[in-house]
Amino acid sequence: MNLEVNGFNVYLIVLVTFIASFLLVFLSKKIAIHINAMDIPNGRKIHKIPIPRLGGLGIFLAFIIGYIIYGTISLQMISVLIGGFIIILLGILDDVKPLKAHYKLLGQFIAASIVVIYGKLYFNNLTLLGMHLTFPTWINITLSIIFIVAIINAINLIDGLDGLAAGTSSIYFLTIAILGFILNRLGGLDVILALIMLGSTLGFLVHNFPPAKVFMGDTGSMFLGFMISIIALLGYKVATITSIIIPIIILFIPLLDTILAIFRRILKKETIFTPDKDHLHHQLLRMTSSPMKTVLIIYVINIIFSAISILYVLGNDKIAIILYIILMILFLFLVLKTNILFEHKKK
Repeated sequence: MNLEVNGFNVYLIVLVTFIASFLLVFLSKKIAIHINAMDIPNGRKIHKIPIPRLGGLGIFLAFIIGYIIYGTISLQMISVLIGGFIIILLGILDDVKPLKAHYKLLGQFIAASIVVIYGKLYFNNLTLLGMHLTFPTWINITLSIIFIVAIINAINLIDGLDGLAAGTSSIYFLTIAILGFILNRLGGLDVILALIMLGSTLGFLVHNFPPAKVFMGDTGSMFLGFMISIIALLGYKVATITSIIIPIIILFIPLLDTILAIFRRILKKETIFTPDKDHLHHQLLRMTSSPMKTVLIIYVINIIFSAISILYVLGNDKIAIILYIILMILFLFLVLKTNILFEHKKK
C-alpha cells in the first residue's frame, strides 16, 4: 500500500503540520492576549471567562509551513496564498475589533475573485445526480465565487461551540484524503492541501476541544471555510470530487444551518447578518445540556454523511443517494422538532 505524496509519507505530512499547529497556537494565544483579541462572555456565549481568539493564526502558520515543505508552486497556488492572506488579515482585524458584516463580505468576495479570476480556478461544468450542466464561462466564474463565499460563511456560522468548526473541518479534510487514496490521487494538489490542513486543524483542536483554552476566531473559521472551498474546486477539476453533490453531502450540516439561519432571520424580519443563539448546535445544546455531547453528536452525523460520499465515489451512487435522502429526511424531521426557524420559546 503506497501512502506517499511527492516522496513524503502521508502520515508524516499530517504529523509535521499537527506538531507545528499545536506549538504555534501557544504563540497565537500570547499574541491575542497582547493585542486584546479576547472573546468576552455575553448573552450569546456559553463560556464564563474571557478566552483568547486568533487560534486560527496558528492554523494558518502551520498551513504555510506545510505548504513550504510539501507543496508546489503554481499560478493557482499563488492565487490561493494571496486570497488566504486577505482572509487571515480580515479575520485578525475582526477578532481585534469586530468589523461590519458588509465589510467582511466585501473582503471575502475580493479573496474569492482573486482565486477564481487570477488563479483561473472555477467550475467548468457541473455534474449533479448524473446530469451534466454546462454554462458560459462568466456564469461558471460567478457560481465559483459565490460557492467560495458561501462555504466561508457556512463554517463561520457553525463556529459556536468548542471544537465544532475545527472537528467538522477535520472530517472534511480526512474524507478528501480518503477519496484521494481510493481514486489513487494522493499526489493531487487538492489531496496534498487536505492533508496539510488536516494536521494543521487537528493541532489546533487539541487546544479547542471542550473546554476550549483558545478560540479560532473569524481568523480561523473563515480560513477553514476558504480552504474547504478551494480544495473542493481543485478536486472537482481533477476528478477527486466527481460531482458537486459530494461536497454538499460532506458539508450537509453547516450548509443546512446557514440556509436555516437565513430563513429564520427573514421570518423574524431581521437582516441575514444578525447574530442569534438559535443555530443547530444551540438547539442540540438545549436538548443535551452538554457542549461536549452536542459536539460529539454533530461529529457522528458528519462522519455518516462523509461515509455516504465515499460510498458514492466507490460507484454505489444509487445506494448512496437513497441513504442520503433517508438521512436527510430523518435529520430534517429532527430539525423541525426544534425552534430553529422561529423564536425559541422559553419554558
